[in-house]
Amino acid sequence: MKLRKELWFGLSFMALIVVLAAGVLLSAETITQGHLGLLMLSLVVVAIMLGFPTAFTLMGMGMLFTWLAYERDVTRTLDLMVQSAYKTMANDVLIAIPLFVFMGYLVERANLIESLFKSMHLAMARLPGALAVATLVTCTIFATATGIVGAVVTLMGLLALPAMLRAGYSVPLAAGAITAGGCLGILIPPSVLLIVYGATAGVSVVQLYAGAFFPGLMLATLYILYVIIVAKLKPQWAPPLSAEERQVHLPTLTQRLTTDPTAHAVLGLLKGRRNAGVPLSHLLKQICLAALPALIFAAVMIPSYQAVTTVRAEAVYEIEEIGASRSSASAGGGLAEPPAEGGLAEPPSESGGLAEPPADPDVPEAAGALQPPPGAEAAAAEPAAAAQAAVEGVEVDKEIATTQPAPTWWWVVFAVMGALVTLFYLFLSFARLEIFKMLLASFFPLVLLILSVLGSIVLGLATPTEAAAMGALGGMLLAAAYRRLNMAVLKESVYLTAKTSAMVCWLFVGSAIFSAAFALLGGQALVEQWVLSMELTKIEFLVMTQIIIFLLGWPLEWTEIIVIFMPIFIPLLAHFDVDPLFFGLLVALNLQTAFLSPPVAMAAFYLKGVSPPHVTLNQIFLGMLPFMGIQILAIVLLYMFPGIGLWLPQLLYK
Repeated sequence: MKLRKELWFGLSFMALIVVLAAGVLLSAETITQGHLGLLMLSLVVVAIMLGFPTAFTLMGMGMLFTWLAYERDVTRTLDLMVQSAYKTMANDVLIAIPLFVFMGYLVERANLIESLFKSMHLAMARLPGALAVATLVTCTIFATATGIVGAVVTLMGLLALPAMLRAGYSVPLAAGAITAGGCLGILIPPSVLLIVYGATAGVSVVQLYAGAFFPGLMLATLYILYVIIVAKLKPQWAPPLSAEERQVHLPTLTQRLTTDPTAHAVLGLLKGRRNAGVPLSHLLKQICLAALPALIFAAVMIPSYQAVTTVRAEAVYEIEEIGASRSSASAGGGLAEPPAEGGLAEPPSESGGLAEPPADPDVPEAAGALQPPPGAEAAAAEPAAAAQAAVEGVEVDKEIATTQPAPTWWWVVFAVMGALVTLFYLFLSFARLEIFKMLLASFFPLVLLILSVLGSIVLGLATPTEAAAMGALGGMLLAAAYRRLNMAVLKESVYLTAKTSAMVCWLFVGSAIFSAAFALLGGQALVEQWVLSMELTKIEFLVMTQIIIFLLGWPLEWTEIIVIFMPIFIPLLAHFDVDPLFFGLLVALNLQTAFLSPPVAMAAFYLKGVSPPHVTLNQIFLGMLPFMGIQILAIVLLYMFPGIGLWLPQLLYK
């Protein structure tokens, strides 16, 4: 019987793990509980590679070795299991996972991907490798909106792969573009991976979202640049589109305006004799659509300029420190210190006993014996006057505002957006206006949904859970707007959401039990002792951890890597002065390889399931390799320039 290469690789990897674990145990002078923890870790990895469910493998191994650590005490073992499960149930960050997953399934079923791909490849028709570039952009947007790698790769395999093969594209290049682009959904927020890492490492999900935004865009940009360079150097791998494939059909009323699709649209839409046969309503509709970019530019930049240049003065409250002397009190008849000289003395008395104080002859006897001391009225009036002055001072300070120059980043954004809008109107033809209308129906709704969810989280307007709820509502409205929302779609989306969420939550329960058992056995202390004994520098520690994660991505999926190995790495970060946020961004970039690295490259199997018979698995793997190299380059760039990931969190949450 001849075994496949994938099975040979898996069996060899498992044998290597068993040999290493046996070597560690045999080389130890005395077998401690920490060694049992390492044995548990090895057995968990081997069991997962054999196909056992990850969550229940973690729970089963954790319970077994906890029972051994507690010297076969069943009660304490069950107590640990219950406490670990309750800790997961009480983690409110995990509520965002089913809501984001539900949003993804609804957006997927809105069937926007076909119109999005068509409009994208027409908009980028003149770029080298236009179909592959359009595939990457479509995958990036759709994967970000859904976060479901399998769905994006499968849909793009049905839609983009036949189009690229008909156009003469290289099979590895086409397969690599689809698989690499589809995996971007686990990195670019809103990402379930970042939520799982944040809950595991105790890092703010909001800061993770803000930090992962630019690294995700950087990785997508590197993919696109690679495709363009390959198409330029090897045009036979990505032939340019023909004139027929780039042609845009104009509507009937627009054809009355011009017979040339390349004619400039701004001047052609002006009412005149040549447009006498075109209804005014059609012209106004086209003019409003053409003016939309300028209106959006003004609506974004004017309020943002006012926000970044206006500085409100802080309210100043006239509150004196306790014990501070008041000039008014000393000037008036308030409380005063007793005279220093003479000390305490008995009051004078003619009879030698207690006597009533002399009555004021000006005050009638009926007014009462007790009278307020002199200056009490002034002292009582002062707090009220001070409070009134403080209120008036706050109101005045609220009205007073100072201005400051706009920061450099605002001018950069203004210049880039202004240049884009200017180029849009300089090259706006009737054909491009039709492409813009197609983008309005497919591209901009998804971008608006993504930006509204991300913006509310990053700007602090909503928590991730609240933003996920709004995103789920937005997904329902989007599906309803495209007439795809019905009871069958809703039922299927709810079922798939419950299935995925249950898997993630059981993973967290299993991870909590496993981590508690690993720490109880002393495995964590043994690993820390081993790492610290190597006397690594910060760079060497980061390189070692990223290599380990990269290698683990070959046999394991990202969920298993995070819930099993992140609790081992996170306690070591403080010793090497590594920011957990920055480490999480490196891990998120690195875990892209978990979907692309054979033999457990799930993206490859998703694509193979919907590709034509002549597309082999080896061709798909071959197309993935350059994109894995780009991922390593992105990790290096992020380490060399950490501001790529840390600039936005530091700007918003410093």
